[in-house]
Formats: sequence, structure tokens, C-alpha cells
Amino acid sequence: MSNPIYSNTGYTWRTPIVPEAKAKALAIAGAILDKKATDVLILHIAKLTSVADYLVLCSGESERQARAIADHVSETLSAQGHAPLGIEGASTAKWIVMDFGDVVVHVFQKDIREHYALERLWGDARQVRLPGSKAAKPALPAEAATRPARTRKRV
Repeated sequence: MSNPIYSNTGYTWRTPIVPEAKAKALAIAGAILDKKATDVLILHIAKLTSVADYLVLCSGESERQARAIADHVSETLSAQGHAPLGIEGASTAKWIVMDFGDVVVHVFQKDIREHYALERLWGDARQVRLPGSKAAKPALPAEAATRPARTRKRV
């Protein structure tokens, strides 16, 4: 009887990306948006690392909101049969990391996210579009929202 760990048949490569990983990342983003998180971003990192296929980043305004986001993601995905493998940072809620195997979630408070800037670290990663119905639309500057529309001058 041979032991598959010590067999000399060659290296075992990481399994290819499956569509379930993207669906899981989108479900996580949906749960995050349910709790009014800001700056939600999904990064496809499978070609850059073997750690995960997707990173989901988001920001909360306070410790309470960050905790609520993490709790909601955990409950929502557990109900779908994808319980997190691990959660770190929930006690302080400044930066919460949730490991779902092929998807890793980072829930930050705004100042912590700006300081660590994971978007820059993973700058080569492809961004995944959020579903249009839940994607946050950029806000108009305050002066543009209150300024009357210009009309063409008739000559």
C-alpha cells in the first residue's frame, strides 16, 4: 500500500478555478452591500497566488458596522453551505479577515484600509464587476448637485 503524500509520481498542482468561486465572491459582495459597506471591490487573484481565487475588500464606518458586515457575511454564506474556515480580527473589528477557502474577505475600517492599501498591493489583479443593481454609483460633488443646469445661449 503506497502513501499518496510520499509517492514520487510528480507534483500535484492547484486545482483549476471553478465557477463556484466567482459565484461565492459575488454572494459575499451581495451580503456586504446588504449592510451598507462602502468601497466594495472583488479582485481575481488566482493567476497571481495560490492562496485564493478571489479577494473581496470592503470598508465600514465603525467597529460596530464592520462586525455587523462580517457577521452577516458569515450567516449568509453558512446558510448557503459555505461556512468560513476561519475568522480573524473580529474582537477589535478594525480589520476582519474571513477565509472561505477560494475566497478571502477583508472588512476594514476606512482609515485602516487607506493605511494598508491592499488594492495597490494586488494592483495586477483583475477587478470583477459587481452586479449592476447593487453596485454603488459614484456620488456627484456637492456643488454639481446644487448648481442649476446650464442652458445654451441662443443667438
